[in-house]
Amino acid sequence: MSSIIKETIKGHIYLYESESYRDKNGQPRSKRILIGKIDPETGNPIYKNEYIERMNAEGKPIMDEQYEKRYSEDDVKKSVIKELGAYYLYKGIAERIGLLGVLRDTLPDYWMQIFTIACFLVSCDEPVMYCTDWVERTDGLPLCAVSAPSISKLFNEITFSDRNGFFEAWREIHKEKEYFALDITSISTYSEFIEDAECGHNRDEEHLPQINLCLLLGEQSRLPIYQTEYSGSLNDVSTLKTTLETAASLLMTNLTVVMDKGFYKATNVNSMMSAKAGVQFLLAMPFSNNFATAQVDNVRECIDLAENNINIGEDSILGLARQSQWGENQTINVHVFYNFVKAAIAKRDLYSKVTSLVQSAKNDPTNKEKKKVFNKYLTINKNDNADYSVQISQDAINAELAHSGWLVTVSNCIKNAAEAIKIYRAKDVVEKGFYRLKNSLELGRLRVHSEEAMQNKLFVGFIALIIMSYIHCVMLDNGLYNKMTMKKLILIMEKSRVIYIKGDRIVMPLTKEQKDILKAFKLPPIL
Repeated sequence: MSSIIKETIKGHIYLYESESYRDKNGQPRSKRILIGKIDPETGNPIYKNEYIERMNAEGKPIMDEQYEKRYSEDDVKKSVIKELGAYYLYKGIAERIGLLGVLRDTLPDYWMQIFTIACFLVSCDEPVMYCTDWVERTDGLPLCAVSAPSISKLFNEITFSDRNGFFEAWREIHKEKEYFALDITSISTYSEFIEDAECGHNRDEEHLPQINLCLLLGEQSRLPIYQTEYSGSLNDVSTLKTTLETAASLLMTNLTVVMDKGFYKATNVNSMMSAKAGVQFLLAMPFSNNFATAQVDNVRECIDLAENNINIGEDSILGLARQSQWGENQTINVHVFYNFVKAAIAKRDLYSKVTSLVQSAKNDPTNKEKKKVFNKYLTINKNDNADYSVQISQDAINAELAHSGWLVTVSNCIKNAAEAIKIYRAKDVVEKGFYRLKNSLELGRLRVHSEEAMQNKLFVGFIALIIMSYIHCVMLDNGLYNKMTMKKLILIMEKSRVIYIKGDRIVMPLTKEQKDILKAFKLPPIL
């Protein structure tokens, strides 16, 4: 049984947890552990964080006891509790990668508002109008104008020169360290005030005018470096050529273009493969293309070997790299990947769907609303007795699952499959992060009254994207995706609290998970 004892050493009173026991000879013994000391001014105990954490884990919290001895009930009622960990993480990241310094230097009048809104976007899946609520419950943020009217004003005050100054300084940090990849995305708009909005390929399959964006990504840092808009469709060779030349001139270096299958066109590949173009690229291919389907058919029987496995983040996939002929006298690097988990899930879901359709067809074989889907997967016949027979069309199912879990990419510069999927996944994470931000910034349906306001919304989203991308990189490199998602990591850090009571600032002890996260990001403990 344990008890707490006091011992005076050189005028200081220390607290020990003493546990009595008997040794192997039956003699009484005791073991002592230092757990804290007595505050000489108040006479109250000050416990070590390790002891507080252990007692909390054992369901015997002592923080309440400590507060009761230091503060009155009225003091406790008037105390303020704020979130601390998530903003501490974002600020630490921004300082480490130089983002905060560049913002301060290039946007001295707006940097705090921009950074605060960007941090809010990383933390919350909510419209930016709720930023004020987040600021009020978050510790460490200096006061700045983030109300809805002030944010609207901000989006109309930042100039093209302001943004370009940031991009030039941000590019300069990375210029000598790496080469760059170019990612392409689009945003739909209802606005009639944006001249560059026009119809084009849209991954959301929306029949709306759109703003097309190029995102330049650092291949080593895996961070967004620059973004700009362009006009036209990248299915058009001349538009692609102009866009690549503009991006290359901005960085004074070669680019590796990373593109989704939605932008595939044989003429684009031919253009980038030409000696005059001098363009390096990595491009995913759609399975509506015979070249892509042929590549999968060529490796179906040989890809399923342990030696072809690639671990990337939380995933484990199979990958092979080969060279294939392109045109009459050129060769191209082909990477074929098979995600067996994704394929198994697709198969399970489709089988479940078809089983439900069979039951529906037996109950109501003439259902007009389901006629199209019945015809796709089932064969329904009416016999002489006016009864219906229902059979599953396995050929239709096999055709739909033929390329589930498969991905084919081609490149004129990247030979290794593991390198190709790493670059492609990095692009994919950034793109998905940007689409997540579209909802919070209301970018998915841009309703702005000027080009400047639109550009500034995109600019703040870009700052948030830098932070998200760095979090992804650290999680990937440290195996954190094996334990949690990015959203869960943020939630864990948000649970770190600070209490303001009677003028004192008390940081709640960090949990083991929070300590591990800060260690992975090479940030010191919160004080």
